[in-house]
Amino acid sequence: MKRKIIPYNPKLKLLAKKLRNNMTLSEVLLWNELKRKKMHGFDFDRQRPIDKYIVDFYCKELMLAIEVDGNSHDNKYEEDQVRQKRLESLGVHFLRFDDIDVKKDMDNVLREIEKWVLNNRPTISSSEEGNEPTPNPSEDGNQ
Repeated sequence: MKRKIIPYNPKLKLLAKKLRNNMTLSEVLLWNELKRKKMHGFDFDRQRPIDKYIVDFYCKELMLAIEVDGNSHDNKYEEDQVRQKRLESLGVHFLRFDDIDVKKDMDNVLREIEKWVLNNRPTISSSEEGNEPTPNPSEDGNQ
C-alpha cells in the first residue's frame, strides 16, 4: 500500500520546531510513550505540519493524528472542528484526549490508542504474503 503524502505549508516548519521545544507536560508524557516506535512499531512525529496546520502527534503510515486538548484549546472548539474536518477530508484520522486524562489516566489513553492502531493498521496484501516462508508439513509435529 502506497503511503499518501499530504503537502504542508513550509512556513510552519519553524513554528513546529518552536512547539517541539516548548511542549506541555501532557505532550511530553505522551511523547515518551509514542517515540521510538513503542506503539506496535509505528513511527510517530511530534508537532507535525500537515496542510496549513500543525498536529501534536502524527503517524504517516496510519494517517493518524493524536491531539492533546489542554488550556490552549479553551474557547477554540469551532476552530478545532474546522481544522479537524479539513484534515479528515485529506484522509487523516483523529484521536483526541484531554490534557488531564493524559496526566492522570495514561493507561487508558494508551489502551485507546493501541485499540485504534490494532484495528486500523495496514494489512499485508496477498502479493506481499509471498515473501513469507511456507511451513514445511514435516516440521509441524502433527505426523
